[in-house]
Amino acid sequence: MGPYEMVLGIVLIVMVGSVLKARAGGSRLRDRAGEAPHAADENSRLKSEVRALHERIAVLERITVEKENSLEREIEKLRDR
Repeated sequence: MGPYEMVLGIVLIVMVGSVLKARAGGSRLRDRAGEAPHAADENSRLKSEVRALHERIAVLERITVEKENSLEREIEKLRDR
């Protein structure tokens, strides 16, 4: 077997593997299409959870900023003495 035949064989194997992988991936997409009602429920649940987390982060940011401001005020009071 010459070097050109070996390269041709490798290319052929890679191409066949790619085609098989693409076909297997397509069947997974068709399987997921049947799960659409459950996915919609899951998406709405996740969206509400993300909203709740955003609200909690906003509260934590506000608390952090308030603490920084109060600390700054305390430092200024001590400097004024």
